[in-house]
Amino acid sequence: MNTITSDLLHEQLKAIKTQLRLSMNGAASQSMREKGLLYKINFGVELPRLKQIAAAFPQEHHLAQALWKEEIRECKILATMLQPVDSFLPEIADIWVERIQTQEIAEIASMNLFQHLPYAPQKALQWMASEEPLTQACGLLTAARLLMRKGDLSERAENELLDQAMTAFLSGPYVVRSAASALLRRYMQHSDGHAFTLCRRVESLKNSSNEAEQLLYQLVASEVDPFFSK
Repeated sequence: MNTITSDLLHEQLKAIKTQLRLSMNGAASQSMREKGLLYKINFGVELPRLKQIAAAFPQEHHLAQALWKEEIRECKILATMLQPVDSFLPEIADIWVERIQTQEIAEIASMNLFQHLPYAPQKALQWMASEEPLTQACGLLTAARLLMRKGDLSERAENELLDQAMTAFLSGPYVVRSAASALLRRYMQHSDGHAFTLCRRVESLKNSSNEAEQLLYQLVASEVDPFFSK
């Protein structure tokens, strides 16, 4: 990065932080802390306002990377809005995922950036296989977004996806279970055929004494009640 670019980057970061301070919402920040969303710095700026701030800056790789390195909630969200897809290499994606520390950032990064990557399907499966809960959540959330956009899968891919999502729901911690729930809902919402497939997969859990299995059955039942009433 040359001196001019470095100076420009410094000015952009300074301008963004000024906008964040002017837009800070102490009540929202406190509410997030009470809900367990812990950040080193959190201005409590809401997403619509962050979109307005992002619109005033270019989608540029160096700016997005610099924002992601900041230990500030809003900077990380803005990074997901300003990072160009074409310069976001797979190894960079892995580095970003390793630095995610809250479910909120996992959800926003999957929505704004990860789902649009040309290698998103492969990364989603890779992250889902991780033992790190937030990495696994990123994989599940990205896969859920891909289902919304593309829908149809090969039989093999569909079976693998459902196997991983159901296992994650049944045995994962809260953040993983929440992400798995999102994926399974997206899968069922795509078509009646998908809903029927998942109904058949969980129908044996109806009278299970296992709490997680009961929760999974109820999740599917609440989404596709007509199948269960037959």
